[in-house]
Amino acid sequence: MKDVVIVGAGLAGLSAGWRLRHWDSLLLEADDRVGGRIKSERRGAYWLNWGGHVFAGEDSSTEALLNEVGVTAVNIPGSLQAMSMNGKFLKSGHIATYPLRLPMSLSDRIATFKGGLKVVSGVAKYTSVVRKRAGESGATRQQRIYDFENERSFQDFIGDLPEDAASLFKTTVTRSAGTMDQISAGAGIGYFSLVLGFGQGLSKGIVGGPSTLTESIAAALDSRIERGAKVQEVIHKSNSVIVRYQQHGQIHEVEARTVILATTADISHQVGVDLPADLKDALSQIKYGPHVSTAFLTNETSARPWDDIYAIAAPKRSFAIALNQASIVRGSESARQPGGSMMTFSPADLGQALLEKPDEEVIETHLRDLDEVLGGKFADSVTEAKTERWKMASPYSFPGRAKLQSTLMRGTDRVFLAGDFMGTLYTESSITSGFAAAQNAASVLATHRQSPKLEFRKAV
Repeated sequence: MKDVVIVGAGLAGLSAGWRLRHWDSLLLEADDRVGGRIKSERRGAYWLNWGGHVFAGEDSSTEALLNEVGVTAVNIPGSLQAMSMNGKFLKSGHIATYPLRLPMSLSDRIATFKGGLKVVSGVAKYTSVVRKRAGESGATRQQRIYDFENERSFQDFIGDLPEDAASLFKTTVTRSAGTMDQISAGAGIGYFSLVLGFGQGLSKGIVGGPSTLTESIAAALDSRIERGAKVQEVIHKSNSVIVRYQQHGQIHEVEARTVILATTADISHQVGVDLPADLKDALSQIKYGPHVSTAFLTNETSARPWDDIYAIAAPKRSFAIALNQASIVRGSESARQPGGSMMTFSPADLGQALLEKPDEEVIETHLRDLDEVLGGKFADSVTEAKTERWKMASPYSFPGRAKLQSTLMRGTDRVFLAGDFMGTLYTESSITSGFAAAQNAASVLATHRQSPKLEFRKAV
């Protein structure tokens, strides 16, 4: 009998596996690769990236994991507030001045300022809500974040806006993978807090690319990971849990004292066949939006105007944002080296529009828009381009989501949940929930070790 079986080897499952590496553990991953929606590939000094790209810093679960595994992350250099809209590219100056400097009608400017005042007021309140408080648990803080402005949508909060004004807000809000009428007002305000650099602290980039972290953990746990293992059922027994999975056309069964479900909520709902009804109901209500991303490798030999920029918002384009994945390299070099790497990111309805398109069409669409955003100075330098897509990419907080949190956190006495759907802090939520599930499993396992005859006595 295994001590623990972890279902899913994405960031949450790997984080749990790392913390439980001294126990007899098994990780089952349905895909042929680990990492889930963390996916990057090294190309010399640079890397292509398609998934999660920013990570939490000081005093976070992410910092703890990076230090334990021995992976380096640095503050991302470069501006986070560049924008291209209606033929105008802005890279400097206070973001509040952008509506005055972008080509917009007077009615759009006025609507943008009015909406901006609402967002600024909301961000001020959110910053207080998200701040860590002495002596409180992470679960208490997370519930408080979910409770903030969770009864209405961001669309209801911001109101109806003319096209250009709406596009400015949409570009930021939809990065959460939900549209303005799908996500809660609090979640939308929270994303503005993230972009403006307040409250959440997702400001680190992993040297070598995000997959450096997931693959480093996988290398350490390699003999414990079964790839291509699709779990079909997780069933409680009196003092253990049975996990049935299919691999290479064969059905396998493994028994464990504890199980961690570190999959997307829909998969956990499907395979957790005898989870309590209220827990299954809560899992069934979690909502995800799509992502489509394209990564570009370039071979330019001289400096580019975007070298000191990390993020470029692109309203009214096929992608919401372009991310300069060479930013970390730029920030550490003494002289500008040849080459670079960019990532375009289409979430929510932008991603939905591209999900079924052929890769070649997605690449062409993204490249055309990106070249126009960067002033026609990008396309000629591209040497490689690859696109990735996730239909169930990121969970978003919808109106009413707060009511589910206490149920999701409970799990059962031997099956525990982990994943980014357990919180609002993206990669940090994956790692934090993985750590929490590992701690719960370890507590059960420690009790068993102290009372090795416990199962027999209960059976009798």
